[in-house]
Amino acid sequence: MYRFIFLLALAALHAGLLGQEPLQVARVSGIVLDGHVDEPAWEAIPPLPMVQYEPNAGASPTERTEIRIGYDEDYFYVSLKGYDRDPDGIRATSLYRDRISGSDHLEVMLDTYNDNQSGFIFTTTPAGIRNDLAIYNDATGGTISSSSWANRDFNTFWDAETTVTPEGWFAEIRIPFSSLRFQDTDGRVVMGFTAQRKIARRRERLVYPAIGPITNFAFLRPSLAQKIVFEGIRPSHKLYVTPYVLGGHERVQELNAAGTGYTPAEDFKRNAGADVKLSLTNNLTADFTVNTDFAQAEADDQQVNLTRFSLFFPEKRQFFLERASIFDFRTGGLSRLFFSRRIGLTGDGRQVPIWGGMRLTGRMQSWDVGVLNMQTQALDSLPSENFGALRLRKRVLNQHSYIGGMFTSRLDGQGHANLAYGLDGLIRVVGDDYLTLQWAQTFDNRDPIDVGGLENGRLAVELNRRRRKGFGYTLGAIYSGAGYAPGIGFVDRRDFKYGAVEVSHTWLREKGPFIWHQGKLLGNAYLANTGGEVLSSQTGAAWTFSTRGLDSGELSLVQAFERLPAEFPLAQGGVIPVGTYDFQRAKAAYTMAVDKKLRTGVSLDMGSFYDGRLLTLGVTPSWYQSKYLQFNLEYSYNHGYFPARDQRLDFHLARLRVGTALNREISTNAFMQYNGAGDLLTFNVRFRWNFREGQDLWVVFNSGRNTDRWAIQPRLPAWQSRSFLVKYTHTFIF
Repeated sequence: MYRFIFLLALAALHAGLLGQEPLQVARVSGIVLDGHVDEPAWEAIPPLPMVQYEPNAGASPTERTEIRIGYDEDYFYVSLKGYDRDPDGIRATSLYRDRISGSDHLEVMLDTYNDNQSGFIFTTTPAGIRNDLAIYNDATGGTISSSSWANRDFNTFWDAETTVTPEGWFAEIRIPFSSLRFQDTDGRVVMGFTAQRKIARRRERLVYPAIGPITNFAFLRPSLAQKIVFEGIRPSHKLYVTPYVLGGHERVQELNAAGTGYTPAEDFKRNAGADVKLSLTNNLTADFTVNTDFAQAEADDQQVNLTRFSLFFPEKRQFFLERASIFDFRTGGLSRLFFSRRIGLTGDGRQVPIWGGMRLTGRMQSWDVGVLNMQTQALDSLPSENFGALRLRKRVLNQHSYIGGMFTSRLDGQGHANLAYGLDGLIRVVGDDYLTLQWAQTFDNRDPIDVGGLENGRLAVELNRRRRKGFGYTLGAIYSGAGYAPGIGFVDRRDFKYGAVEVSHTWLREKGPFIWHQGKLLGNAYLANTGGEVLSSQTGAAWTFSTRGLDSGELSLVQAFERLPAEFPLAQGGVIPVGTYDFQRAKAAYTMAVDKKLRTGVSLDMGSFYDGRLLTLGVTPSWYQSKYLQFNLEYSYNHGYFPARDQRLDFHLARLRVGTALNREISTNAFMQYNGAGDLLTFNVRFRWNFREGQDLWVVFNSGRNTDRWAIQPRLPAWQSRSFLVKYTHTFIF
């Protein structure tokens, strides 16, 4: 118990509640990036003191672990001597970039702006695989109006090499300062830093500095990081030019003019374009794109809509994912003021050609800045459009708070203009209690309204405790006007008032089967703006936990109410009639630890559903057979019955990902999906030859097959679409 109290005191220390001396990073020379960690420069640096984060927080490592850091005028270096008494137990489950699940690994986090909110993660495994991602919002978030906290598709230029010997595994990471954005004072730079080693077979995570599991992913929170100091670094301002060439063939079946059958429409694709990245200053980057193409992006996940609101599909295109956090402006639930999928994609997922655009991101003195402008081409009946976004954010009051604003525009060649602005703030009130405020308003010249009113506005307020220990709470409210419609945003529902209360208690355990477990009570309601009647509401309770072996689970019970002002269409031709409905749902879920080579998650969601019953059973097995072959399956079965109308739902939804790799450069990923509600089987196969960083050959095959050709008349074709594309990109660095 005393050890655990000491660990929490250390966490408070790193959160800035107590003082701590920054760590001066040692200057090094003569480092050869080969993964052997045998240079005299490394031996001259004391290793960082590591402790367990899990499964036994604060305990000593079970294996000798030496992590060191150093730098020269061009690079930041990290080394690991990961000794292991059972070297055959060292795991490397993948040879594919950005895929480390179930592997031993070395991971470092750098809060390069020293803002206690954002940072970059760099990870390598015994196989030398690299993974990088960007984090923001201090790796935490609320439930109503706060942002998510990670961009897992971030990529930048850096290197890692590893070796495995009978003593263990050894690694060296080299990160160019030109790949980082930071602020210096006469060459002196302060950053936040954390390091960790994962011993996968033991579910053991070692961290520096000593951080306790007080929130999810607490070891990635910039506000808990150790401050480190560099002297005399000034990055070079490099220019990256990445042209591409693309060719291929696409065949789509289209209904003929008479509506009696389908005829193939063929298109031979030939295209070329380029992306340009320029480091304007040490903390400001400009990106330009011409004739942008996203052929190598993974296909969207198939979904079935069992709600009366629009489905949300996340962004998967690399250009829009990079530095995406600066443009993040959420206004409750899934709604957001800026949603990049509005650019270059139609509502049904068709690609709209993009002439080009630019993006400027970074920091100017104390301001975070994001500027984006894109121009699309005309497509069929859609006119050419211009999309613009400006984002500003400034730290105020303390190192954990900011205020900001955003402006968006969507203009087309036919004179239509949609403009929007937003104001937001995140205020750390005290300790781990945060207040989030967001206001947005939209203006559309096709639907003029009173500028001074609330009908075209949306307001979200939330007060919550971002800590997983003892008492926790969330209080939130949202107002959304009927006319709120951001042209480059996403809105799940509008014309309502919403209130929510959530209280919880979390127990952290030093011994026993659980690392932590939490009990939670919740309640929320949507009210109509006109009349004030209840549109939807939920009350319930939940219990969640994480075991000492890092398995996790959940049990929940929910009482729901829904008022339907119009018929609600379901899959497979069913409908829910107009009316009011009370129903109850129960859910149980259990997920095995991600570090297991063969694992699965199981979930069961069942109970009454409007005027019937609905059961959803899900399983998510994964098998990392070797570093050359992995399987990931997501499967759900949905069965519903509505006796008053003798209607049934009975369909399967499956997503299978198969990853194969010959080595770190050559890999293939196959993504196969079956949607039983739409009787559609799709394939997305992507072959990648990564000759070196920034030089890639992609071969992509997509197809869609109708599994029930007699579902409608005229008879559907066997293959709805097929495409085969080859794309080559090459980055030149100046």
